[in-house]
Amino acid sequence: MTDTLLSYTRGNSNLPLINMTIGDKFDQIAGDFPDNEALVVRHQGIRWTYREFRQQVDICARALLAVGINKGDRVGIWSPNCAEWVTLQLATAKIGAILVNINPSYRLHELEYALNHSQTRMLVLAERFKSSSYTEMLYELAPELRASPRGKLSAAKLPHLQIVANLSEGKHDGMWRWNDLLEEAEKVGAKHLQAVQQSLHFRDPINIQYTSGTTGFPKGATLSHHNILNNGYFVAESIKLTERDRLVIPVPLYHCFGMVMGNLGCLTHGATIIYPGEGFDPGAVLETVAEERATALYGVPTMFIAELEHPNFASYDLSSLRTGIMAGSICPAEVMKAVNHKMHMREVQIAYGMTETSPVSTQTAADDPFDKRVTTVGRTQPHLESKIIDPASGETLPRGAIGELCTRGYSVMLGYWNNDEATRAAIDDDGWMHTGDLATMDEDGYIQIAGRIKDMVIRGGENIYPKEVEEFLFTHPAIADVQVTGVPDKKYGEELVAWVQLRTDADAVSAEELREFCKGKITHFKIPRYFKFTDSFPMTVTGKIQKFKMREISIAELGLAE
Repeated sequence: MTDTLLSYTRGNSNLPLINMTIGDKFDQIAGDFPDNEALVVRHQGIRWTYREFRQQVDICARALLAVGINKGDRVGIWSPNCAEWVTLQLATAKIGAILVNINPSYRLHELEYALNHSQTRMLVLAERFKSSSYTEMLYELAPELRASPRGKLSAAKLPHLQIVANLSEGKHDGMWRWNDLLEEAEKVGAKHLQAVQQSLHFRDPINIQYTSGTTGFPKGATLSHHNILNNGYFVAESIKLTERDRLVIPVPLYHCFGMVMGNLGCLTHGATIIYPGEGFDPGAVLETVAEERATALYGVPTMFIAELEHPNFASYDLSSLRTGIMAGSICPAEVMKAVNHKMHMREVQIAYGMTETSPVSTQTAADDPFDKRVTTVGRTQPHLESKIIDPASGETLPRGAIGELCTRGYSVMLGYWNNDEATRAAIDDDGWMHTGDLATMDEDGYIQIAGRIKDMVIRGGENIYPKEVEEFLFTHPAIADVQVTGVPDKKYGEELVAWVQLRTDADAVSAEELREFCKGKITHFKIPRYFKFTDSFPMTVTGKIQKFKMREISIAELGLAE
């Protein structure tokens, strides 16, 4: 067997990696394209040039320094998409504070864990989003906040949190109003900010993103300037983004898709960032693309499907579109054809990755054959390596053989925050990130995802680890045992089914009662769609649960074989 037949590839590029901090690169681009439109936020009526955007970022950075945020301090952001989100992203990067992304869907249990695990000192939150009142939820977790002087919180359940800022214009006890916080910038000079910024290194940690954990608790992937700045840059290079492009970003900023591939992809090229709304709304996306003459659009396949199926789709002029990225799951062929032709996105690309790899490690190209764009996740990104190994032996497999996909290079995270054991389990001694995904590599280096070693379920682009849902359901007093797995779903790709074994002394519990038990305590997309009550689970002779058999049985019983 020769090396050329092995499942290993390296992404080559004539472009070097960027050895700069995010703040320095942003300043450089703002200097190069000061009058370019940098940020358009439709729902807030905001339209800033790069010159204006840089001014806003610097004010925010100086304000953070003024209230005592220093290099290495964790600053949480709990908000849907808005101008303040990306402003804080860049401001924390300028002073070396570590931004902690809080999922807008988090409920109390998840919020408390993320804030305490990351030891977040400052939290910036929206007042509310959809049905969640973030302000009231935080008061519930930290009632001490109501009587606390601003910036001096001391809460029993959140011992590390000291400073809270609210993005609403209303006053809230114990919290800074965003605009009042920004006024604190007057206490810190521009030269001091410059000195702080110049003291940073591009390999410093700058971001913590929580991924659902297989052990029941999320793990905080810790990413550096170098990780995410370069990944945003090379993803955008692949779709040929320039300072003339205008990118609509309807995906959430708390994901790498929004904040890295979107925000940093634009900011490394002088392109325009456009947010169509707080959250995803297909009509708002179509209207934004048409009215802003967008050239690029991001989304997961379910978003593109919703846009194509919008009743007023034909009334929107989308002819300005050229490219974009579809990620989160494989795109069905018919959807790809419709996006290519009806939405004019003939150069749309598929990207694959994970939070731990900043995120993208493989990507299709604009000129790839159609079949490669709907059956594979493309080829290895520049400056990265991919290989497919035998999970048991660790040996690199021949082309075409199914094994575990591994990634190595600049994009691999620094590690899981405060979790050395999990880091060692994910990244081996040679620096390879083990994805847990089963894949094959063809003769041309295209990678096809075949399934998952782990039990992760992807529902509408959201990664869900059944163990986390199981751990929560175990807290119900009537449940003796519970196992969760994924089953296919036409709309979301997958949905959860929970097999529940009730305690012998417990009263009967319905599926609806269990759903109600979950509401408000775990994120909505983690609540199982189906419940199956059982006395036993399919097991191996050694007593291990066979989830693939659970899945097969559930598919048959629920009539989901199609």
